[in-house]
Amino acid sequence: MGASPNTSDDNVASKQEHDGSGTTKPHDSDNVSLGSGEKYAYTDDRKMGIIGSIFLILNKMIGTGIFSTPSSIFKATGSVGVSLMLWVIGGFLTFCGLSVWLEYGLAIPRSGGEKNYLERVYRHPKYLATCMLASQMILLGFSSGNALAFGRYVLYAANGELQDTYKARAIGVACTTFAVVLHAVFPKWGIRLLNVLGVFKVIILVFIVCSGFAALAGHMHVPNPHNFDNAFAIESGEGYGGGGAYAYSNALLNIVYSYKGWENANYVLSEIKSPRRTLTIAAPIAVGGVTILYVLANVAYFAAVPKSEIASSDVLVAALFFKNIFGDSAGARSLPVFVALSNLGNVLAVSFAHARLNQELGKEGMLPLSRLWGSNKPFNSPSASLFLHWLVTIIILLAPPPGPAYNFLVNLYTYPGAWINGFVGAGLIYLHYAKSENWTSGWHTPLPVLVIFTLLNAFLALVPFIPPEGDWNAEGYPYYVFPVVGCSVLLLGALYWALWTKFWPWVRGHKVVAERIISEDGTEVIRYRNVKTE
Repeated sequence: MGASPNTSDDNVASKQEHDGSGTTKPHDSDNVSLGSGEKYAYTDDRKMGIIGSIFLILNKMIGTGIFSTPSSIFKATGSVGVSLMLWVIGGFLTFCGLSVWLEYGLAIPRSGGEKNYLERVYRHPKYLATCMLASQMILLGFSSGNALAFGRYVLYAANGELQDTYKARAIGVACTTFAVVLHAVFPKWGIRLLNVLGVFKVIILVFIVCSGFAALAGHMHVPNPHNFDNAFAIESGEGYGGGGAYAYSNALLNIVYSYKGWENANYVLSEIKSPRRTLTIAAPIAVGGVTILYVLANVAYFAAVPKSEIASSDVLVAALFFKNIFGDSAGARSLPVFVALSNLGNVLAVSFAHARLNQELGKEGMLPLSRLWGSNKPFNSPSASLFLHWLVTIIILLAPPPGPAYNFLVNLYTYPGAWINGFVGAGLIYLHYAKSENWTSGWHTPLPVLVIFTLLNAFLALVPFIPPEGDWNAEGYPYYVFPVVGCSVLLLGALYWALWTKFWPWVRGHKVVAERIISEDGTEVIRYRNVKTE
């Protein structure tokens, strides 16, 4: 049966004290036995340093987005210059979010990311915000978009196939299964492969940027598309432009998806060496490097691919870029394989981080079968939580019919995060100005940055409900589907909160409490016990 939410701060307050970072430690006078309950102790060779943390962030940020979403950005805007400006705005928004997460992460250096931050701010009603986040992360924290792009790029390299088919999805299933099994059974090798693919991704993007400069100099197999002539003119052509505010919000959501991953290290801080120091060095380096590469890669695409081809390329814009630069040779067609490997790295990074968040929810008794999802057995890795992530990813990957599924998956994955990020940003504003909170951190986010981050996320959360200009089913599904589904998932978390904190404890007469104890050497122990309800 499920366990009602209850964290260590409430259940062991009588025998533990806070260390100021959001964790709890036993009093020296307490005789706390670590023998009962499950231990979570990672040796130094399992923990990531600065380089490993940089690649953990890089691998999630550089996935399908930069190789697949530029098409949808141009379709929405109809302008080369505006498209490039949106990528710059996306980078700025990412740095704003990074500053917020750095401040929270340095104050609460524990795995779980925004779960810990929401719990710190929104304590009433107790656990409501956490349950809503859990619903979003478990049901919509999938790797489906990356897995689908992996399959499509593999098929394009093999036989030039452009269409979204179930064959591509079957390859995506194999990609996701490989990533999850590797992290579950051989966790050290999972981290090593993450690092290798992180280097590989940077090399691919640098190669695209350099090829773009060559295209600007006239070295390509197609005529100059002249995309930079009157670059900021807004046009309406076949399949692009004229979408209004809805289209721009969708475009920015796709860009946010492409940059998503800057928060990845915050999910696994318990598995990072010297987390406060490492985070402040690794995260800005990774985000700054990716932002520069993203903007230059888009310049490269526009230098070599005509507007009409970009608009119709769907997820294969990088494949068309390679074709126009290097011709239609077998060697040129094999280049998309490198993009597919980049997608694999993203699937590895997403499954690694989201499984840890699922595990944190299990550790605190937030889920049905919490002992299972919170366990590190049998390979000292969150195998059960990895399986949960795999299951949701496969269902979402196979459920939509062939067609414009990628953009739908991107929007569905990204949209609820705008609500979560908005509340996290607003919460930090409150912590800054509520003296009773005694908020301290090794990093301070300026108020203008907080306000911009919060308002932009509010824009992304509300504008998708505004009907677009033109066809309401232009993407193959009604415009309101993904915001309605996203909000419904968050509300489902509220329903879950009511059931597990109110209804089931009342029916059974008891609730299951998870106790979290952290010893002086950093070993974490989780115990579960039944507590009668009054």
